[in-house]
Amino acid sequence: MLKKLKRNLLISIAVAGLLYLGFTIYADFGHVVQAFRNFNWLFLPLLLLCSSCNYMVRFSKWDYYLRIIGVKISKIDSLSVFMSGLVMSVTPGKMGELLKAYLLKEITGTSISKSAPIIFVERITDFVSLMLIALAGAYYYNYGRTIVLIVALIFFLIIIFLSNRTIADPVLKLMEKNKFLNKHLAKIHNAYESSYQMLRPLPLLKMTVVSLFSWFFECLGYYLILRNFPINLHIPLLWSAFSYCFAIIIGAVSMLPGGLGVTEGSLTFMLVEKGVSNQYAVASTFIIRAVTLWFAVLIGVISVSLYQKRFGKIIIEPEIV
Repeated sequence: MLKKLKRNLLISIAVAGLLYLGFTIYADFGHVVQAFRNFNWLFLPLLLLCSSCNYMVRFSKWDYYLRIIGVKISKIDSLSVFMSGLVMSVTPGKMGELLKAYLLKEITGTSISKSAPIIFVERITDFVSLMLIALAGAYYYNYGRTIVLIVALIFFLIIIFLSNRTIADPVLKLMEKNKFLNKHLAKIHNAYESSYQMLRPLPLLKMTVVSLFSWFFECLGYYLILRNFPINLHIPLLWSAFSYCFAIIIGAVSMLPGGLGVTEGSLTFMLVEKGVSNQYAVASTFIIRAVTLWFAVLIGVISVSLYQKRFGKIIIEPEIV
């Protein structure tokens, strides 16, 4: 398992390296280096703190969902599982964080079909909060409305389906007629029940607010990065939050690992359109991705190592559900 994780991580890093090389060539390597020199690096600890706050607020959401589906686990073990999942931040839509469901099974014996929906619901509430911020910016700045509205509609329909038994039950009954799906019907029902419990109106509302709070920290980090470059432009917090959330959404929809290339390209393009020079647009994009995506992966790597010291080597069987 760990060999596969390491291989995939190294591949993602290599791909990212090539993409970032392309960006530096586009902006002129010498100019990008000079842009990095003009950045106030004393703010780096504050940027990492913003990202850390994002992770801790998201952990509170993870812990809340565990209580909803009735999983009993100590806070320290729950934190260990959650932080280990960050190593999978460079997977499409972060769905590689299903690793958390397996680690949870190792500690508590909870079936993966019961806990895996947490990762899916986490992504839903993340997207809802991101889209709320993006919609506010899209209408205020008259930019990207159609894209945000289409993605919002898709997630709205998913939430309606999962939170409405009247709609979902007939679909589950149809699945019973399929021989392959029928074999896994108990697991499907188990997963649906967990999803239904977490997507009821009150939990959905509560965790969307929590998600808004968590993503605010990364939006703030991006704003601070832009403020600390001598770009001679007034870039307000709302625009920083909107452009960051919009780029994250586009990157996630692309289903590329960590949104690599698409998210960076969107951030750079929107800054250049705003009037920021190429070198500062590229440099600011590199920094925000370093202190969010790659910092998360680093924390995940460390957390997986600590997890293994406490619970032993992670070995995932072919049939993990």
